[in-house]
Amino acid sequence: MRTEDFWQLIDQARAGGGGEPGPVAARAVALLAERDPEDIIGYAHHQRRVLAASHKADLWGAAYLINGGASADGFEHFRGWLMTQGRAVFARAVGEPDSLAELPQVRAASLSGEEFSAEQMLSVPWDAYRKATASELPEDREPVRTPDLNDFWDFDDEEEARRRLPRLAALFVEPPLE
Repeated sequence: MRTEDFWQLIDQARAGGGGEPGPVAARAVALLAERDPEDIIGYAHHQRRVLAASHKADLWGAAYLINGGASADGFEHFRGWLMTQGRAVFARAVGEPDSLAELPQVRAASLSGEEFSAEQMLSVPWDAYRKATASELPEDREPVRTPDLNDFWDFDDEEEARRRLPRLAALFVEPPLE
């Protein structure tokens, strides 16, 4: 499966899923299960690559600010939600995590406390393969490198958050007293 095919399937799921992560994931499973098992395997491999490419310290910091905390699993689930937002939003957030402050739902979450998570999006290829073949998805033997997170920073450090993610910090961190 090519990158374009991966994101087209997600766009189709978004169009028929009402925009909410659960329905988008369910629709992605249904759409993917209609394809050849090799396509499902390709989707799974591409999803692993997309998640590895988005495993960045500043994006984790953005998830931490937006969701009021983010464990390793929480960060995975946040990236599942980010996938449901489509390719353009996902790519921009990976390259510039602070751009998430422009999303209307993120701005609204700064007032409502809503958290963004889509664990079900991460299981799409496994669920689709099981639905299509009545068997388990074969293990992907091709290694996918996860970027080094040596640039990790203390997400509770408000000054560092303001320096690295100024627009998100303006929404989610108490403004400095002056």
